[in-house]
Amino acid sequence: MGILRGLRVVEFEGLGPGPFCGMLLADLGADVIVIERPDGAVGGPGAIFRRGKRSIALDLKRPAAREAALRICANAEALIEGLRPGVMERLGLGPDDVRAVNPKIVYGRLTGWGQTGPLAAAAGHDLNYASLAGAAWYAGRAGEAPVPPPTLAGDVAGGALYLAVGILAGLLRARETGEGSVVDAAIVDGAAHMMNLLLSLRAAGGLPDERGRSMVDGAHFYDVYQCKDGGWISIGPLEPKFYALLLEKLGLSGDPDFANQYDAAKWPALKARLRDLFASRTRGEWTALLEGTDVCFAPVLSPGEAAEHPHMRARDAYRIVGGVLQGAPAPRFDGAPAPEPGPVPARGAHTTDILREAGLAEDEIRVLTDAS
Repeated sequence: MGILRGLRVVEFEGLGPGPFCGMLLADLGADVIVIERPDGAVGGPGAIFRRGKRSIALDLKRPAAREAALRICANAEALIEGLRPGVMERLGLGPDDVRAVNPKIVYGRLTGWGQTGPLAAAAGHDLNYASLAGAAWYAGRAGEAPVPPPTLAGDVAGGALYLAVGILAGLLRARETGEGSVVDAAIVDGAAHMMNLLLSLRAAGGLPDERGRSMVDGAHFYDVYQCKDGGWISIGPLEPKFYALLLEKLGLSGDPDFANQYDAAKWPALKARLRDLFASRTRGEWTALLEGTDVCFAPVLSPGEAAEHPHMRARDAYRIVGGVLQGAPAPRFDGAPAPEPGPVPARGAHTTDILREAGLAEDEIRVLTDAS
């Protein structure tokens, strides 16, 4: 069950963001069929991105397997592929091939650099895409190396989530007009688009290209601080009323040095003072004092700690399935319980069922399954 029940998506095996997009759609109820290589190595209970999908193993270099894949695509509304530009065309499974058997299909293509451009054919990974798009620039302190959070800014946010939006938009159009479309979801495009909140601040003069001089990467009131026990906390009272409350909680309300919140010249010295202050107590002590107030506070938690935090537990934001910690399906919808993560299928576990659904005869199925 789920809000996308009845939607069938074909996903061609890939790495990272493509499978994540397929997982997201499966979490929301779509029937996601992942076509995998018979000899692939990715699998097991740790392969969370495969959860909730059905798996078929096909050697797409064989003509019979290619034809079977096309017949599976003929009954789908959307397709996900994350291979380098031109690979699907060489397999005979490019957009023109698939749309010849299914004109309404939304063909989702996810790459780092995009289908076109000088770098389209080059290899790359999340860090490279976020870096070129400008999304890694402010990820770190002034004078230190930028360190964006692994996979989040590029693969997941800039790639998988933009592909999901593109596919759903394409589906709306296809259901209205009967015409499919090709979605070119490039991680560099998505990461650049995500920069628009920061670029709005930049346009207003509040975010110089020099790192460490804006409210979000240089201010004493928007940062993480280490505590006495080695733990870390985050504070972010950008607004004056929240800043005033933080000063009150810290016993600094009457301190003239902290009076002018936005005086950037004082930020380095004030940051040093807060660094010493927060180092005087443990993370737990600061959490007891500040959490749940309007000072804009949160402890910096590991994934395991986050799963046990009372708020995250109340939201049921993490699950342990088969001994594996997983982020729960999101977002939520009113009137519906939070969905359970689907099981992680064994490679090729649903091959026969899927081929039958595609209309293959038993002798055709035997040829394909015996070969795998």
